[in-house]
Amino acid sequence: MPNLTKRTLLLSLMAGAMASPVLAQRAPVQPFVSQPKFSAEDQARINRAQAYLQSLTIGAGRFQQTDFKGRVTQGDWWLSRPGKIRFEYDAPYAMVVVADGKRVNMWDPRLKSFDQYPLELTPLSLFLSKNIRFDQGVIITEVTPTSDGFRLKARDRRKEVEGSITLTFIEKTKGGPLTLGEWVVTDAQNKATRVKLLSFSTASAPKADLFVLNKPREAK
Repeated sequence: MPNLTKRTLLLSLMAGAMASPVLAQRAPVQPFVSQPKFSAEDQARINRAQAYLQSLTIGAGRFQQTDFKGRVTQGDWWLSRPGKIRFEYDAPYAMVVVADGKRVNMWDPRLKSFDQYPLELTPLSLFLSKNIRFDQGVIITEVTPTSDGFRLKARDRRKEVEGSITLTFIEKTKGGPLTLGEWVVTDAQNKATRVKLLSFSTASAPKADLFVLNKPREAK
């Protein structure tokens, strides 16, 4: 099994603003980035993806993560929009990462370390926000058709969060319902990590306590 560290797992999920040695600091404010002009067909894809993500409120399943060095890990995930997602990594790492709506909380039982970061400084906030708009805080910079759907590449419009996130949407039939298949987070150093959703169920709402992660009390 690959020797993953806490920092590797954190960057794999959150990247962007977390890539520098000083975590969770904003990049200097820059002028707005203009969204490219897309064809009518590509704009329709953007509109469909935006509507799909806005309608997506719950989810659960398995994920597989491949970091920029090719190291692979798996685990379980749960989603409750807006603002909440949980990742539990399989042993031997057993790390837990939870976005509770405001912060990203991270517990590493091997190192007995607990860390917190602002959710808004992560590319994942793109599809955890209450109102998903691809023409305001974040913009789409690329649209790429695939054999079974399409991909959208997005970034922070003001460049306050460095890096980008590419979302892959799957449609079993052309023009049919969409499913989020995976995302790729690319950090400021152009290092990419892929998170593939191996399974995706919306059959039942995850329990609320899944999205609460407090620092464990130290044994006396």
